[in-house]
Amino acid sequence: MNNPSHIIIIGAGFGALSSVREIRQRDPHVRITLISPRAELHYLPGIIWIPSGLRTREQLVVPLTNFFTRMNVQHMAAEVTGLADGGRVVNTTEGDVRNDALVIASGGRFIKKLPGIEHAITPCEGIAAAEKIRDRLRDMQGGTIAVGFAGNPNEPSAVRGGPMFEFLFGIDEQLKREGRRDKFELVFFNPSTQPGNRLGPKAVKHLLADMARRNIRTHLGHKMVRLEADQVVTEGGAFTANLILFMPGMTGNLWFDQTELARSPGGLLKADAQCRVEGAQQVYVVGDSGSFPGPDWMPKQAHMADLQAAAAAQNVLAGLRGQTPTATFKVELICIIDAIDHGTLVFRSPTRQIILPSSRLFHWAKRYFEGVYLRKYR
Repeated sequence: MNNPSHIIIIGAGFGALSSVREIRQRDPHVRITLISPRAELHYLPGIIWIPSGLRTREQLVVPLTNFFTRMNVQHMAAEVTGLADGGRVVNTTEGDVRNDALVIASGGRFIKKLPGIEHAITPCEGIAAAEKIRDRLRDMQGGTIAVGFAGNPNEPSAVRGGPMFEFLFGIDEQLKREGRRDKFELVFFNPSTQPGNRLGPKAVKHLLADMARRNIRTHLGHKMVRLEADQVVTEGGAFTANLILFMPGMTGNLWFDQTELARSPGGLLKADAQCRVEGAQQVYVVGDSGSFPGPDWMPKQAHMADLQAAAAAQNVLAGLRGQTPTATFKVELICIIDAIDHGTLVFRSPTRQIILPSSRLFHWAKRYFEGVYLRKYR
């Protein structure tokens, strides 16, 4: 009997775990090794609820040992440092591992080039960042809170703005609940005059109107110059800020530099419509690590990573069987922009754009989805 093929998956986020499930559903025998520093999923969409106390670290960290056992996956606790032999060898801090096919789903990295960025908290860096926001808010008696994001100038799609709207509206709602909103000024800043335009023009209009209704000041359309301990400086002037939440644009992981893989202008892995890394054999990319052909509003979100994982899984297995990979993924954006006890639903596809007004129903739908999603991995 032939030895089963060996597929390595790098990462332990949405794209990586979806790849495990999709591959295993289609082939019960193939060998799968997943490489990540810890056997844990950190459910980052839930961190928006940490500052208000709706979620704690314990609720958002899911140990994956049971999931790996069920899926017959070997976990290697290591950091990836590079690739060799055209991707057939993965270099790690725990040694080299050979593979017959590789799926890279190790997420993106935030561009930390803006002078003074150490003065800001970058929420999507993880649970610790959200806990820091919670603690800072608790200690503040009043002042100005600045919330903003920027993109990767070389890659318009490498941006994650949605969560920043959620932190902004969530903090506004939280301070109202605590009876101290009048002691704070909230400012939203962005180098674009149309922040969140990847959600669609209707959504931008809705979000800016919501800010005006909530008495949130905006500072838009000015290039960032630097951040200081107590102010945000842009080409269009500076403003005071006692707490700065800022999400820079995204680029590829540092270890990509230790490979020969094709890169996009913004530093991500250049992929084709089948999720193959261009010019490489049996090397696929899923989620935030990749730059994919498609509309410039293609989202960097878990839903998109899941869709890409399904296509990559079919194509990886087809390649191992000597067939031509043909599966592609559809492009759609679905998000609920939450504000602690209500949310706004935004949907976008190449042919449609829908925005449904704020409702408590959407907040509960988001919580329900979290429960269903995490149940697969518990």
